[in-house]
Amino acid sequence: MKKIFFSIVTLILIVSSSIAQTTGGDKVLGIWLSKKKDAKIEIFKSGNKYSGKLIWGAEMYEADGKTPLKDTKNPDAALRTRSRLNLVFIADLTYDNGAYTDGHLYDARSGKTYSLKMRLKDYDSLEMRGYYGLSLFGQTFTWTRVK
Repeated sequence: MKKIFFSIVTLILIVSSSIAQTTGGDKVLGIWLSKKKDAKIEIFKSGNKYSGKLIWGAEMYEADGKTPLKDTKNPDAALRTRSRLNLVFIADLTYDNGAYTDGHLYDARSGKTYSLKMRLKDYDSLEMRGYYGLSLFGQTFTWTRVK
């Protein structure tokens, strides 16, 4: 009887531990609104990495209001005809101990790519820091969760 009880307790601890490790980083998943309320991104997970795509933006369409803007500033000429709508512009973030690091942030307005790190300040506030070279030389911006 003691062996069965010990086995059940051990199994519960192992399952609990693995669930806690796999879901900790997933708290960031969802839709986020920029501070200026001019863009929405969806953070999603692919494998063990986190990414974000642009799902809405004030500067998403041509003057007709229907034709999505293209990625015309992209340094890769083959990608300049792709739409900004649903563009994955945040990629390769790794979650470790409350921080998302080693990511990349693509700016379609300039065609430049920056290093990115981010963290949840609380459940509804996501702080991102895009930088070039050292984190010291960057910009921090906060997005809020869309409910």
